[in-house]
Amino acid sequence: MAPIFEYFVVCGLGPEIRTLDGNKGYHGVGVLYLPSMLDQYPPENHTLYPPPPPQLPTCVLPAGVEIFSTGFDVNDPSSSPRSYPIVLTEGDGSKIYVSCIAFRDPVSEDIAEAYRIPPNSFADKCICLVSRSPSFTVIRNTLEELFALCFSSDGSSKPLWDVIAHLVSNVPLPTPGRDRVLFAIENCLLSVDPPPKNGLPHVDISFQPLVQCLDVDNLIELFTAVLLERRILLRSNKYSLLTIVSEAICHLIYPFRWQHVYIPSLFFSGVDYIDAPTPYMMGLHSGVDTSYLVMDGVVVVDLEYNRISTSEEIPPIPEPEFSSLRMDILKLLHPKVVGIDQIKTSPAGSSEQWAIPCNQPWGEEQDLQLRLIFLRFFASILGGYRNFIEDSAAQAFNNQAFLKKRSRSTHQPPDAMVSQFLDTHGFLDFLERAGSLEESDSNLLDKLQDAIGRGQNPMSILPSSATEPEIVTISDPNGGESRSGAKYIYDRFPSNIRTEEQEEKRKQILAAASGAFEYIDFSSSSPSVQVGKEALSPMERAAERERMVLDIKVKLQGLWLRLLKLGATDDPLSSFEYGTILALIESDAEGIGGSGFVECISEHIHTGWQCQLTDEQFIAVKELLKTAIILATSRNDMSTVRDALEVSAEMYRKDNNNVPDFVQRHLMSLSIWEELRFWEGFFDYLMERSSDKSANYAAQVTSQLILVASHMAGLGISDTDAWYMIETISEKNNIGYKQLIQLRGFLTHIQQLRVGYWGVSSVKAPSISSMGLSSPRPKDGTDENQQPAEASVVGRSWVQSMFSRDSSRVNSFARVRKWTSDALKFPCLLNCNSLHEDSSAAGQKKLQTNVRVLRGHNGAVTALHCVTRREVWDLVGDREDAGFFISGSTDCMVKIWDPSIRGSELRATLEGHKRTVRAISSDRGKVVSGSDDQTVIVWDKQTTQLLEELKGHEAQVSCVRMLSGERVLTAAHDGTVKMWDVRTDTCVATVGRCSSAVLCMEYDDSTGILAAAGRDAVANVWDIRAGKQMHKLSGHTKWIRSVRMVGDTLITGSDDWTARVWSVSRGTCDAVLACHAGPILCVEYSAADRGIITGSTDGLLRFWEHDEGGVKCLRNDTIHSASILSINAGEHWLGVGAADNSMSLFNRPQDRLGGVAGSGSKLPGWQLYRTPQKMVAMVRCVASDLERKRICSGGRNGVLRLWEATINI
Repeated sequence: MAPIFEYFVVCGLGPEIRTLDGNKGYHGVGVLYLPSMLDQYPPENHTLYPPPPPQLPTCVLPAGVEIFSTGFDVNDPSSSPRSYPIVLTEGDGSKIYVSCIAFRDPVSEDIAEAYRIPPNSFADKCICLVSRSPSFTVIRNTLEELFALCFSSDGSSKPLWDVIAHLVSNVPLPTPGRDRVLFAIENCLLSVDPPPKNGLPHVDISFQPLVQCLDVDNLIELFTAVLLERRILLRSNKYSLLTIVSEAICHLIYPFRWQHVYIPSLFFSGVDYIDAPTPYMMGLHSGVDTSYLVMDGVVVVDLEYNRISTSEEIPPIPEPEFSSLRMDILKLLHPKVVGIDQIKTSPAGSSEQWAIPCNQPWGEEQDLQLRLIFLRFFASILGGYRNFIEDSAAQAFNNQAFLKKRSRSTHQPPDAMVSQFLDTHGFLDFLERAGSLEESDSNLLDKLQDAIGRGQNPMSILPSSATEPEIVTISDPNGGESRSGAKYIYDRFPSNIRTEEQEEKRKQILAAASGAFEYIDFSSSSPSVQVGKEALSPMERAAERERMVLDIKVKLQGLWLRLLKLGATDDPLSSFEYGTILALIESDAEGIGGSGFVECISEHIHTGWQCQLTDEQFIAVKELLKTAIILATSRNDMSTVRDALEVSAEMYRKDNNNVPDFVQRHLMSLSIWEELRFWEGFFDYLMERSSDKSANYAAQVTSQLILVASHMAGLGISDTDAWYMIETISEKNNIGYKQLIQLRGFLTHIQQLRVGYWGVSSVKAPSISSMGLSSPRPKDGTDENQQPAEASVVGRSWVQSMFSRDSSRVNSFARVRKWTSDALKFPCLLNCNSLHEDSSAAGQKKLQTNVRVLRGHNGAVTALHCVTRREVWDLVGDREDAGFFISGSTDCMVKIWDPSIRGSELRATLEGHKRTVRAISSDRGKVVSGSDDQTVIVWDKQTTQLLEELKGHEAQVSCVRMLSGERVLTAAHDGTVKMWDVRTDTCVATVGRCSSAVLCMEYDDSTGILAAAGRDAVANVWDIRAGKQMHKLSGHTKWIRSVRMVGDTLITGSDDWTARVWSVSRGTCDAVLACHAGPILCVEYSAADRGIITGSTDGLLRFWEHDEGGVKCLRNDTIHSASILSINAGEHWLGVGAADNSMSLFNRPQDRLGGVAGSGSKLPGWQLYRTPQKMVAMVRCVASDLERKRICSGGRNGVLRLWEATINI
């Protein structure tokens, strides 16, 4: 049997004294110091036990250590020992239960002497018992007996640490439902009762403090907030109360589990965690000041004053479940008041299924009844939930069908609370567990629903305890009186015996502290020497970094698991989880976020994860890994690059054609793989890690180089470059020709496999493959009979290349790459490149332009619209609101901004939506917005009044468009496109239906042609005026994220890394634009020269033009380093915005319009005009006002940044 006690730990004032602010040394009484781990059993050098959590000292003494002039004083209650429990959560979600006793203990003499602390001083000390079992009572009783034994006037028969060693090593955890364990401490007998088997989860706390601190309504509100996974902060002046209430509320949501950050007792220095954006449940002592924190959206529960406050509304539990739950709780708490009108005898045949005990003190029976009340609530509100699990293997749940069924049965509209609950991670986790065989056998929710349906007593679902548990007695063979009859009496809590190494280390630390004081004394007498705050020692810096690493890793692990649990209809790239992980990676100068993310994936793989990702998750993970590698390269952190390379090789998924598509090959665009030094370092790492040290050296080198070659082929490095690096490493390690031949043959083989799967890699820059592919056939226009040139010749030339000693290969990474040679074949490419360089140089000569920061939103900006002159033009001329920007946010608000008024840009705030605003449009007098709350709202632009609320969509609204004639066109994730008449507040018609969510939409008001596309990878075209669908344009294999229609030309951009050019009238694909190394997020059409511009997550901006036989890529600009979010082309100006808040403005001089070269291709007229100084920000949307040369970006932090390219600073 496993032991019930895992560790005994003593924490307090250690030999390295430092204040909570980081100042070294003793600074007097009344100052709080960082706690340290002083002693432990099993000792830290014990190989069979994992070390205790490193954050344990900070958690058990959350306020820090204070030094006092006196010890325990009966007249001073604050000096009395305090006993309280805490709960720690590890990275995998498992809990550690700790019972603590904090008391004042004399400061060690050697510490007092080294730091010159006044003699006979006392400091806070805490003794702890650590367990994996939630047996709070027995852990607390055992610890209190040990404390009493230590300070007993009668003394103990054995040394105290021998008693501790016996308890930790020998007392087992009882077998559930079978054993009761008895053990003794001196003359005190203690017992560990067996936890129940197949019943409610074992809980060894009383629920009475919860119901005493909160009234019924506040209890239900807290319960609802926990179910909906809000950010919850409990406040109390008692640590025990914080832990007990946190544990109680977690048990009341059974069979669901809290899936997020869980810190029942938050240490004082971690108060800033409260502003974390992720859901959490934390407890904080009421004496800690939080007035300087934002606390936006945090549910604050004051347990002392029975108050709950929050800035965000918590949707109430619907009827009839709310009334039933409230009445059942009142019956349990106040049975005499609730049943005061009832007669004492019930009519014959009627009996209460729920036997509520009356006139009894609160005990285990009341705890059980309270838990069953909440379990009955779940049985009611989730009645028949199993009928809506569509895929038993994947546990996919049909939320919409369940809500409709519930709405019909209750005769009420869909409930916001239930709808939000079905989207929580707790519910998804429950579905996964309910599908497993072990969980299904013990699923009490299903058993209770069955019992209620059959009219049985709900208590019958619990196992009976008819059999008496078997008694297991733990005796101490060395117990009893000592042979000499001696007693061990202590005046302080004793220290455990230290090893020689520990004692020497302690002496060195104290000697250094004592020497520092001597130096201070000397320097204080010399005016030429100034003594300031001491720097951190290497050991202290390492400890500080370890704490930081642990904190970030815990956050990353939770975010990573949540990212993997996103539903099939969720977009990971726009999810909160993806954005937060990206921010942790990008904002960390030391690289902890990047290395932690890589390590997080690696640990998940090693725990059995099969690396299965959806297409969208695959893209998100690939982008995160690329960012981590880029930042690690800039810091010269080759260990993180190396780990990311290995992790990327282990991760894979199956694409639509069941061909393994590795994350690794999408990292080819990174420059680190070109450096020989990286591969030499990677090879040295593999050699050091090799477990077969006895193997022949040449064979060992060969086997590791084969692994290196596998990574090179997976990345897509060309055969010539890969062989050059492998050959160079081979020569340095003096292996023979037999091994060289083996390596060359293996490299050729895997290169042929790679080319057979994916073709020749051309991710770096456009070459001949940058020509748009003509698509006469539906299969992407590829020629299956055309073998790539590299694949056809590599097999014939590998022997010659192996033995050749061509010196030109030495400079293979210094020479101009493949696209330059292609530019010699196509002079226009070379000219375009020089033109780009000239324009970039010209741009550098200009002064940096002005960027204004507009603040007003309290959440991420999710929609941004620029009011153009075309929208608001009338017979009088331009209106004053041309050039306004309109923004929408996760704070549910729409704001109108007037850039012409500096310092007072905010013109109006429109309130009415209940969830995130996703789309905005406008005309002369109205603003229209669409939201996640499934509604479309029309506002009066002048009075800011809400005119109409259009309801009809059954999912979040993704696109809105204001049309002429008081009409509005909307599209949503329910797959429908609807047209509304604003004057009558009615839906005129559902003009289009798609098989999945609509993500983008275009409409030509002059012809009545509508194009819409989204997650079904099909572009649908309708003729609204004729009332028919014209075409279903198939060809893309992934989500279509952008669409642009001008005349008869339709352009679509997709997550399959391609853009397609279609003919609207013919319904055919005229070209496939396939040169990007990531999803294409935006496409634009330049009517002046029939040019096409595409932007992708690879950060490239590509310019295309029609040429004989197809569409050709003229050039690609690399001025942006993150995803291109917006491209807006006018007659003479082109505005571009990216996710890293970089912006650029291009200009087309009039004398170049229509200019055609004599024999070659037409020169592209777009020249880089200006780029602003980049400001660090995470951007979600961008809009451009080309007439006034303004570009505005909306950030994840709710801030808008407005760049005016015509204003110099």
